Amino acid sequence: MKIPKRIASAIINSLKGGVVPRIGLPYITVGREQEINALLHDVDIIADSGASFRFIVGKYGSGKSFLLQTIRSYVMDRNFVVVDADLSPERRLQGTKGQGLATYKELIRNMSTKTRPDGGALTLILDRWISNVQSETAAESGLDTNDSQFRKAVERKIYEVIGALHEMVHGFDFARLLTLYYNAYREGDDECKAKVVKWFRGEYNTKTEARAELGVNIIITDDDWYEYIKLFAMFLKKAGYSGMLVLIDELVNIYKVPHSITRQYNYEKILTMYNDTMQGKAQYLGIIMGGTPQCIEDTRRGVYSYEALRSRLAEGRFAQEGMRDMLAPVIHLNALTNEELLVLTEKLTEIHAQLFGYTPTLTQEDRILFLQIEFGRIGADSHITPREVIRDFIELLDIIFQNPQMHVAELLQSDQFSYAAAQPEGDQSVAPEFAEFDI
Repeated sequence: MKIPKRIASAIINSLKGGVVPRIGLPYITVGREQEINALLHDVDIIADSGASFRFIVGKYGSGKSFLLQTIRSYVMDRNFVVVDADLSPERRLQGTKGQGLATYKELIRNMSTKTRPDGGALTLILDRWISNVQSETAAESGLDTNDSQFRKAVERKIYEVIGALHEMVHGFDFARLLTLYYNAYREGDDECKAKVVKWFRGEYNTKTEARAELGVNIIITDDDWYEYIKLFAMFLKKAGYSGMLVLIDELVNIYKVPHSITRQYNYEKILTMYNDTMQGKAQYLGIIMGGTPQCIEDTRRGVYSYEALRSRLAEGRFAQEGMRDMLAPVIHLNALTNEELLVLTEKLTEIHAQLFGYTPTLTQEDRILFLQIEFGRIGADSHITPREVIRDFIELLDIIFQNPQMHVAELLQSDQFSYAAAQPEGDQSVAPEFAEFDI
């Protein structure tokens, strides 16, 4: 398995830093077949004019973000457009100071396709749509591109797409901006195109500014940004894509909001999204949110504190250990098995060796010994996560590479080799964002 150095470097450096790499995930994916299959079943429904909503629930470092990024890669290969954002104190689903709009801006900024996987794909999508319409019109009509009839035929096709949006909330305004973009594209007016893209990104602060630059009397706001996500999903389907997937991680940042009213407004927005997707009010749209068990299940501050959501999402009476319902709206991540972790350490050993150009000396027995020591620590069975195991293992690979004279078994069993131990419960020396939660 030969991996380009750029991808190998991104994988090793990201994992060593405790974050999920944006590229190269297929090289290190192990386990999670059930979860991936369940989510890909949703993707088929979305492509067939449906919609879906899922929560991915797992403790810090358990692989939530990894699973979200894996699904992101899968669906882009299936001609989906993906937008993703991590919530933060400045980015929520609803807010009075632009926090909801900030989330929308982040989602659109990270708009990605197979040909533009790193985000910033909005302009590419709009240009490709118009170009494809022109190509189809030329093929169907046989007209010369300079013929005035050709231009009228292209406009008819453009307005067919735009007309399909009129019946949706804010659809008329959305369609008007698409028309402005098409006219600017046709006339080679890059300045006007940039202004329309600025509007789609939610970067106009006042209606006065938008009216002065574009002649439209509406802007995207905190209250209605989600309606534009639904419009984008429909437009993208009409523009030749399979649908749109929205990935929102770090729901814990809503759980941390100190004001209960603000939390409730955010949970109400989640309920709106959930109801829309379940009741068929949204099409070609999938939404996946990631959070910790506590931020979902805590009935005092979490998602389940909002009764309308708790009654829809809480597990039924038949779910039990070893018999999970993968068709339920909430998917709980189980820990990776020892066998899966062993396979993962083997993959990381090969990638590390390729990156630094050496022959790996770590044997399977060494890797088994490493995992035995990792999980032999007190509390490891319930507190250690894949993130900590992976970080420790890459540190081990770094040390062995730089000190080839060392024997792995001696190093692992040495008192001088310190692991990034899982944080004991109740320890207040942790980083502030972890201090008030069980991890």
